[in-house]
Amino acid sequence: MLLLHRAMVLGLRPTCRLRLTSSRLCIRACSTDDSFQPQHPSLTSSGNNSSTRGWGLMGTLLGLGAVLAYRDRCCRAAQESPHIYTREDVSSHRSPETGIWVTFGHEVFDVTEFVDLHPGGPSKLMLAAGGPLEPFWALYAVHSQSHVHEILAQYKIGELRPEDKAPSMLETFDPYADDPQRHPALQVNSQCPFNAEPPPELLTENYITPTPIFFTRNHLPVPNLDPDTYRLHVAGPPGGQSLSLSLDDLYQFPKHEITVTLQCAGNRRSEMNQVKTVKGLEWRTGAISTARWAGARLCDVLAQAGHHLCETEAHVCFEGLDSDSTGTAYGASIPLTRAMDPEAEVLLAYEMNGEPLPRDHGFPVRVVVPGVVGARHVKWLGKISVESEESHSHWQRRDYKGFSPSVDWDTVDFDSAPSIQELPVQSAITEPRDGEMVEPGEVTVKGYAWSGGGRAVIRVDVSLDGGLTWQAAELDGEEQRPRKAWAWRLWQLQAPVPPGQKELDIVCKAVDDSYNVQPDTVAPIWNLRGVLSNAWHRVHVRVTS
Repeated sequence: MLLLHRAMVLGLRPTCRLRLTSSRLCIRACSTDDSFQPQHPSLTSSGNNSSTRGWGLMGTLLGLGAVLAYRDRCCRAAQESPHIYTREDVSSHRSPETGIWVTFGHEVFDVTEFVDLHPGGPSKLMLAAGGPLEPFWALYAVHSQSHVHEILAQYKIGELRPEDKAPSMLETFDPYADDPQRHPALQVNSQCPFNAEPPPELLTENYITPTPIFFTRNHLPVPNLDPDTYRLHVAGPPGGQSLSLSLDDLYQFPKHEITVTLQCAGNRRSEMNQVKTVKGLEWRTGAISTARWAGARLCDVLAQAGHHLCETEAHVCFEGLDSDSTGTAYGASIPLTRAMDPEAEVLLAYEMNGEPLPRDHGFPVRVVVPGVVGARHVKWLGKISVESEESHSHWQRRDYKGFSPSVDWDTVDFDSAPSIQELPVQSAITEPRDGEMVEPGEVTVKGYAWSGGGRAVIRVDVSLDGGLTWQAAELDGEEQRPRKAWAWRLWQLQAPVPPGQKELDIVCKAVDDSYNVQPDTVAPIWNLRGVLSNAWHRVHVRVTS
């Protein structure tokens, strides 16, 4: 019975955490601890020990019944009257030795066992130890998702007393209070940090996306930087001299201008969500835009710092001036071979569409890496260094990677996959919109197409019958240079609506100059982060009678 009592006490914490509505379910949940699995002695006995064994079995069952009844009572008690704590109680639990407690709203959670499992690393969660989660959760939009709250709920141990329910620090703490104003046409996917895309009907109205509706992808609060005191630090090679460049210093380098399309790795993620839920912002077709960028070439700046190509693998690491509450900045990297290649045209851009960069897009200086995923175009650039390994940033090592559809969050190994650099061929329909009514006679279909790595789009095929028959669309936009097709092609098709047709299943697919073509369905390319979504784009419309 002492052993049973010990097992019972060890099991109380998970019992009260789960707070299930059924006492029967609560008992089952409380019995998942391996140290408390009931043994099943044989009911077959012989010789003089049969009576003893029978009484032993009965005693064991009675003891087990008492334990389960006690646990059930604890579950019921936890549901009916949660334990009440003060903020002082919580603040005294901020280490593995004392237990790690946090609060969210008026509830108290013991997250000791979760610290090592935290996706952002134990150090990030430890910042909130003994206090509220809100100031830290405010920095990352992922925490507003329901599955995060479901995970947290498992660790609830009680509630704060009424007079402690509103921490005063939250009344004034808002890391996003100084964010810039945004255009009302943008479709917002998350407010803090701000992430938004233009509506489809505006996205392809112009070859150059108007700056106010250029898609915005922020990971952290937008810094408000003084151009007069701004400095870009460029680390020199071993034995060399580092640079500290002002904006005026950057203006002294030859000015280079290029038209470049930026696309987020998560563009069209919403279509992957329809196959199976993924983690990430619900981007539709608008996490892509095109601008005219101007600035100094990265290869010129690196050369002035004394860098040159080397025989061993090397990476150019970028660090932004946006950071979280720990001082951790956004970071990314690209191979040195791309950075040093004048033909790759990597820019340290300070102008966008003929004007200084807006704050949301990296003022005063950002990286523009033509043909490469938007995650490497680091904004609010503060530091450049050349390293033997790629950036150790979370967004380089633990995000923006593709995996097999069979990989889930229990089996994923981020070290096993390369970081996304060049993106696959892509196209999407922007007109008509899904579910729209179209007139009989003739239909006009519009959209965009683009491929990573400077590969030119040579054709866009459009179908009105779900892919049974195809027609080639007309391509618009700037003429694209071989292997330097950094910008998208807009396209359109005017086609007759088959007589008597009541519905149209419109599909598009693009082909680039390496004859890469989009896959026909989403399921085979599904991945747990919902990146690299480039299946045929499909729009279903009805024809008015």
